[in-house]
Amino acid sequence: MKFFLDTANIDEIKRINDLGLVDGVTTNPTLVSKEGRDFEEVIKDIASTIDGPVSAEVTGLTYEEMVEEAHVIAKWADNVVVKIPMTEAGLKAVNTLSKEGIKTNVTLIFSVAQGLLAAKAGATYISPFIGRIDDLGQDGLKLIAELREVLDIYDLDAEIIAASIRHIGHFEGAALAGAHIGTIPGTLFPKLWSHALTDNGIEGFMADWETYKKAQNK
Repeated sequence: MKFFLDTANIDEIKRINDLGLVDGVTTNPTLVSKEGRDFEEVIKDIASTIDGPVSAEVTGLTYEEMVEEAHVIAKWADNVVVKIPMTEAGLKAVNTLSKEGIKTNVTLIFSVAQGLLAAKAGATYISPFIGRIDDLGQDGLKLIAELREVLDIYDLDAEIIAASIRHIGHFEGAALAGAHIGTIPGTLFPKLWSHALTDNGIEGFMADWETYKKAQNK
């Protein structure tokens, strides 16, 4: 499974990228607004920092607005992917953009039907939101597994980005369910590599090493 970082904070991206764990970045209007910087400036900064795809979302709601914005955003960097909402207008925009060779990420997927439609329209990526589905009392990880099954059955090229990952259970479950990609908040990443038993083990090794050194110096 590839790891995308779900943030627009360049310092956060650089920190995790230095670990060799960032295959791409996803952003949205909410994340960009938190940075207090120009949208284009933020996306170009991210795109120059990592080699993988960087999703930048349109804000228009009509087909015409989405396509116009997409044409502008796609020129910001070669690795920019245009993020499109899952609507009728969005599907039409994806169909047009895919024929023009512009990569798209259809966001706010909450059902197999939506994911299948987006893939058929030509989406490069589809983004089901695990956490928000769980909030409704449904099973977000089941949706990931079902979407992967449908894509494989019909040999569709779209890749599944497991989004709205909130904890390690979501992360591990998405990997087991066959998500091609997990997009992970920067605040969650440290929790993935941390474990109390690891910390305890290091402390134990260090204590034993100090005891050993003292014994050797006698």
